[in-house]
Amino acid sequence: MWVLAGLAMSAGTGAWADTVVKIGFAGPLTGPIAHVGKDEQYGAQLALDDANARGVVLGGQKVRFELLAEDDQGDPRTATTVAQRLADAGVKGVVGHVTSGASIPASRIYEQAGIPAITPSSTSPKLTQQGYRTTYRVIANDLQQGAAMVGFAADVLKAKRIAVIDDRTAYGQGLADAVVDSLKRRGLALVGREFTTDKATDFASILTKLKAAQPDAIFYGGMDAQGAPLLKQMKQLGINAKYLGGDGVCTAEMIKISGAAVSEDVYCTKAGIPMERMPGGKQFNERFKARFNIPVQLYAPYSYDATIALVEAMKQANSAEPARYLPQLQKIAFKGVTGNVAFDASGDSREGGVTLYQFKSGRWEPRN
Repeated sequence: MWVLAGLAMSAGTGAWADTVVKIGFAGPLTGPIAHVGKDEQYGAQLALDDANARGVVLGGQKVRFELLAEDDQGDPRTATTVAQRLADAGVKGVVGHVTSGASIPASRIYEQAGIPAITPSSTSPKLTQQGYRTTYRVIANDLQQGAAMVGFAADVLKAKRIAVIDDRTAYGQGLADAVVDSLKRRGLALVGREFTTDKATDFASILTKLKAAQPDAIFYGGMDAQGAPLLKQMKQLGINAKYLGGDGVCTAEMIKISGAAVSEDVYCTKAGIPMERMPGGKQFNERFKARFNIPVQLYAPYSYDATIALVEAMKQANSAEPARYLPQLQKIAFKGVTGNVAFDASGDSREGGVTLYQFKSGRWEPRN
């Protein structure tokens, strides 16, 4: 086999092999929220499978996309190492990271390398407020989620005394801060603001303190790995407050881990719309299950659309080189699995909706 100008030609056939274009994926593939990371990895893989099946030609050469997945463990320091590893590997774009705590530090690496990165699920407003030209997201941000949850708690649940707990991650704290800000604007009482970590398992001291404050509802900003034991311990301590959370607890895993503790007084918000209401949701869900033999956990459809956004920008630029196709990301507009995909000047989604869910009949059911 000879190699010429980066293209491989098979001996004896004279046929040019496809040019390989590497797309990076970064998220927690091990650890307590690996199910969320794998969910998004599979969404990205399905998108590249589809792109390869349809065939993409860039610069007159047929290309084949390959996904290079890296495990950032949901850790900010590891995320920067992973980001640099992907840049050094020559990826032409990145889908990820999964959590805001990982996306924010990693975004600096991608900006320096000039590599576009689109997150399917990092919701911290700080991510796109940095002003980086390579940073995008296909999901609503925490400001929208916080306002939606507080509005529901006040108007529907008639909660007047609300306590807030977060795990001190960029995601958890950012979402909790958005809730607190919305509480202040609504004139509702914040009867407690407590903090834990994304490694904690014992919340007795925090909950005992909050029990004395007699909250009508307790909001938790964090992921299901802590959110589920927190809910269990609330029940064990006889705290009858409504349990409120963000998209980090709006998962099938939350229901599984919580067991008998999860009930109809548990609510969560999720950036985006329910899969059954997505234009391509039903078909995506069926294809995802058939391909990976597991159900969608959370944001796989958004990961799919983030990946397709990179491919579409490359097609419009007729090039996989980031410097060539990056300007096209500002211009793309297509109907994805989740709905219309387009970005504003800061890299945020132009149509980022928020849905509120209640646990009912063994599943999360949308309320709006």
